[in-house]
Amino acid sequence: MKRALVWFKTDLRLSDNETLIRALNWAEEVIPVFVIDEALLIDTKLGFPRMGKFRYRLLLESLSALDLKLKSKKSGFLVLRGNPQIEIPKIAIKYNVQKVFTKKEIAPEEIEMVQNVEKELWRNKIFLEQYSTSVLYQATSLPFSIKDCPDVFTVFRKKVEKESTVSEEFLVPEHIASPAIPDCQHFIHDELKQIHILNDKRSVFYFKGGEDEAFCRLNYYLFDSDSIQSYKENRNGLVGTDYSSKFSPFLALGCISPRSIFHAIKSYEKARIENESTYWLIFELLWRDFFRYVMKKHKAKVFQLNGISKQKVFEFSNSNLEAFSNWISGRTGNPFVDANMKELQLTGFMSNRGRQNVASYLIHDLKVDWRLGAAYFESQLIDYDVSSNWGNWAYIAGVGNDPKNGRKFDVNQQAQFYDRDSTYQKLWL
Repeated sequence: MKRALVWFKTDLRLSDNETLIRALNWAEEVIPVFVIDEALLIDTKLGFPRMGKFRYRLLLESLSALDLKLKSKKSGFLVLRGNPQIEIPKIAIKYNVQKVFTKKEIAPEEIEMVQNVEKELWRNKIFLEQYSTSVLYQATSLPFSIKDCPDVFTVFRKKVEKESTVSEEFLVPEHIASPAIPDCQHFIHDELKQIHILNDKRSVFYFKGGEDEAFCRLNYYLFDSDSIQSYKENRNGLVGTDYSSKFSPFLALGCISPRSIFHAIKSYEKARIENESTYWLIFELLWRDFFRYVMKKHKAKVFQLNGISKQKVFEFSNSNLEAFSNWISGRTGNPFVDANMKELQLTGFMSNRGRQNVASYLIHDLKVDWRLGAAYFESQLIDYDVSSNWGNWAYIAGVGNDPKNGRKFDVNQQAQFYDRDSTYQKLWL
């Protein structure tokens, strides 16, 4: 019997999932697997784990939701904690798997992990196949090679919009045959019980993980509320549910694909209205692709102090830890910065406008290594995405893709413009 293992990572959905479809087309039985990487849950030398409690809760909720979706298709779902580099080959051997199907990675650390898994699989004559499931535009449709990818977004966008097309979505499979697999709900429930989070009533939105939740938000933001019609005007908001799409946490875990969002927007434009705001949301999805291909091009350089810059921009070290600690806890003395940091600390979320300001303040006012800020965001943000997070931080620092060599914000002026009556600051302080 042809049996495949589907290694889920940040593609926790049945819709538009090429990895799953390819496995089903090849195999008679599939074993869906997710390994929670224990290394991400242990405190680093900075005093916090790489995956904080808000991120972990959303992940567990998304895994639970995926398990229910798989059960509706007559499939099991194996979820466990451990080291994926050890567990994936072990499971493949245990279940007599001939092929492993998984999502293609972009970042160096994740690529290395997959390579190590592949080496171990090869020793046991098990093949590995990878498919790209998290971009809007596939690499094969780009009008340039990865090594020639433009380092300026505007150049990238114009070329892609003119010469590339977004492919159609993969359909949800009707049936998924799997062997008997231990039920994962008890494990997930036990893990969730260990996470102590009080939902803050001031939060802009209560995010719950899962594919159904993602599509519920998509349909609400587009067709139920028509909020997309004013996205461009409202996207710099700070308070409320609908100042932005709030799709990012679902995209980060792959509960929904950027293609699904794109095609839903196109359907909305045909049914209701096409305006600058509907385009602008697609424009933001292009930014997401851009950071992915930049990381694929420049690899580990993106994580270095001076990034992809060809000149030495920064010389400071990681020694200013007191200022960093005050920034984390919202005790810098700047009310706009502190309010945003409090929101992040208590909810795992922050507006885009807030992120730009607190990043600028840490780098340009407090003179702290930008990578410390990026690491804290990695821990806290429920919508953490390796390419977008590190790409945006490098952009603000002036060592990434900004042709203007960095963005220093006057946070007091920003507060006066975006929080004129201090509603946001009063809410969180």
